[in-house]
Amino acid sequence: MTRMPPPHTGPEAETQTRAAATLLLGWEEWVALPDLGLPALKAKIDTGAKTSALHAYTIEEVQIGAVAMVRFRIHPARRRRDIDIVCTAPVKDVREIASSNGEKERRTVIETQIEIGGRRWPIEITLTNRSSMNSRMLLGRQALPPGILVDPTRAFLLPRLGYAAYGKKKRKG
Repeated sequence: MTRMPPPHTGPEAETQTRAAATLLLGWEEWVALPDLGLPALKAKIDTGAKTSALHAYTIEEVQIGAVAMVRFRIHPARRRRDIDIVCTAPVKDVREIASSNGEKERRTVIETQIEIGGRRWPIEITLTNRSSMNSRMLLGRQALPPGILVDPTRAFLLPRLGYAAYGKKKRKG
């Protein structure tokens, strides 16, 4: 009978396990927000920002039964006005957020699932018009769970999703 070596234990094994569980992101990555019907978005990963923000316009709070909801529109691809998605989500909160230039803005906050690199977890997102920004989404440090590392010198380290995921969608609603 052949004896099997004992399983790895101790600090070396812990480091190997942690490395296997780590997800390395670049400063910009493709993400999905499946609960909002958004299969592909370019997001800027910004550990200097506390909160996450999603480009939205025509933001309106609506009451559906006893639940406060928010309905908003988004062009997920910056230069593709033909892709116009209407999203609806429960309102989690309304907060005053300071932007990078110091201006304060009242923003609606929602909670939704994000998917990056085959992993999925819940995040809070504030809704704001980011039409003048290059990225439709800013992913702040509060949305990054343990095990996520960011290499600020590289971009798109994970598989490309692409706007083809939207097909030939036209304006809804």
